Amino acid sequence: MEKSENFKKSEKTDYMECKVCNLEALVSLDQRGQIILPKELREKAELKAGDKLAILSACDENQKICCLIFIKAEVIEKIAVERLTPILKSIFQR
Repeated sequence: MEKSENFKKSEKTDYMECKVCNLEALVSLDQRGQIILPKELREKAELKAGDKLAILSACDENQKICCLIFIKAEVIEKIAVERLTPILKSIFQR
C-alpha cells in the first residue's frame, strides 16, 4: 500500500494518524538489553541517530506487559498538548 493509503492527516491535528498496523521487523535484545532497529525500518520511519522515542506498553489481565509501542517523541508531545490544552483552559478560566 502507498503511504497515503496507510496514513492520513487528521483534520484536527498536524500529525499523521495510523490506519494500518504491520509487522515491520523481528529484532532481538543483545546482552546489554539493547535493540537494533534494521536500517530499512529506520529509513521508512524517518528515524535518525539522536531521535527520541516514547515507549508505551499494553498489559494483559495480570498486568504483565505483552506489547510495546514505539512512538516518535514529537508525535506524542503534539498529542499531549492537543488533548491537555482544552482541559487546562477549562480549569484555569473559571
